[in-house]
Amino acid sequence: MMNVRNLFLAIVSLLGSVASFAQSNLLNAKSPDQIGLKTAAQLISDNDKPLAYGYVHDRDVLMGKTTWEIIDLSERINFSLYFPIDTANVGSDRRSLYDVLTKAMKNGKITEVYTDSYFNTKKSIKDIEASLSRIDTTDAGREQINAGQSVSQEYIMRQDLTAQDVTQYKIKGYWYFDKRQSELKYRLLGICPVTPDVYTMNSDEKDYIELFWIFFPSAREVLHEAKAFNDKNSAMPVSFDQILNSRRFNSVIYKEENVYGDRTIEDYMKDNAQNQLLESERVKEKIRNFEQDMWNY
Repeated sequence: MMNVRNLFLAIVSLLGSVASFAQSNLLNAKSPDQIGLKTAAQLISDNDKPLAYGYVHDRDVLMGKTTWEIIDLSERINFSLYFPIDTANVGSDRRSLYDVLTKAMKNGKITEVYTDSYFNTKKSIKDIEASLSRIDTTDAGREQINAGQSVSQEYIMRQDLTAQDVTQYKIKGYWYFDKRQSELKYRLLGICPVTPDVYTMNSDEKDYIELFWIFFPSAREVLHEAKAFNDKNSAMPVSFDQILNSRRFNSVIYKEENVYGDRTIEDYMKDNAQNQLLESERVKEKIRNFEQDMWNY
């Protein structure tokens, strides 16, 4: 009964929040610049926030397991996290998850950014910008340098990582069994875009890197305001926060916390992709079976 009530409340809050963030004033606008403008009554009634996490006492966690997963953006079900990659031909209200994250970091709205998934070392915006851009000179520019001349502007080459270059997202989360509500739950802790190294992105063999890790709870406000495209009903977009918290994506576990220093599945299942996928499913089933076993007497 408790689960049914919680599900009903979640659905009601989801419908109310996405409806309030549909493109406002679209049917009443007299000019394009009026699209998206809310009336005074709408501004007063808007009080939409991310659905708050309930407090969980340590004593209520009967079982817990930290896992790391890969979200492959080439899979169709994950397209809402990838597109749009060309922002010149869409409205300003539609951006990819990568653009939302990087813009919020540059604006100072997201500050909990780290170099790894354990959130040990913070990463400054200068460090991040150095990973996003590459400035180099062409062969003609190097000839000018060797001749003791200043490099002409046309011989300076700049390359930037864009949303198109993001191939995967890595996420870190915590599965736990809440004995108070007698159910298995999941809490997303971190998210990381995986891109080619900006210095190898033009080579045949690209080096893929973890660009940065964001502590997810600190980014929920930003991700709730940003909306992903809903191909079933464009009048009711869904936020990135809702997509990620409700796990509306497909992913593969590539690591679980373990006694071997949290080694990855690839470390002990070498050169066999099929066995790695089977091991990932085994880890997933091991977590799921714990909940099922709680109901066996």
